[in-house]
Amino acid sequence: MGYLCLLMKLKLNWDGLGIFTSIACAIHCGILPMILPALPLFGINIIHNALFEWAMIGIAFGVGIFSLYHGYTKHHHQKNPVIIFLVGFCFLVAKQFFHNIEFLLLSIAVVLIIYAHYRNYVWSRRNTCQSPHHKH
Repeated sequence: MGYLCLLMKLKLNWDGLGIFTSIACAIHCGILPMILPALPLFGINIIHNALFEWAMIGIAFGVGIFSLYHGYTKHHHQKNPVIIFLVGFCFLVAKQFFHNIEFLLLSIAVVLIIYAHYRNYVWSRRNTCQSPHHKH
């Protein structure tokens, strides 16, 4: 738990980082295959590399949960961002299994995850805490 407290003391916008990772995932899955189809010719295979894709999903989950946990416990106690994030995350995982509708699932996932981070950010800024352990 000490490591978690140390991370929370960092002056880092975790929702911004969550939005960034969601957008990076969308770019990777949606745009990269169209722009760079020649990457496998050079021995670079990050387009349909299962390890890379699961790592991106894991990073998105870790950043998202950390950000939403922080906002929920320290600021607003609203469950909506967490629920929206988890629904979006389910769509993100589903895209790994339903390749024929991968882009549709990814689009829904990214919109929901970004919206969850946005709501968390707005509610966190609206309800500043008075805790002596957390400074703004």
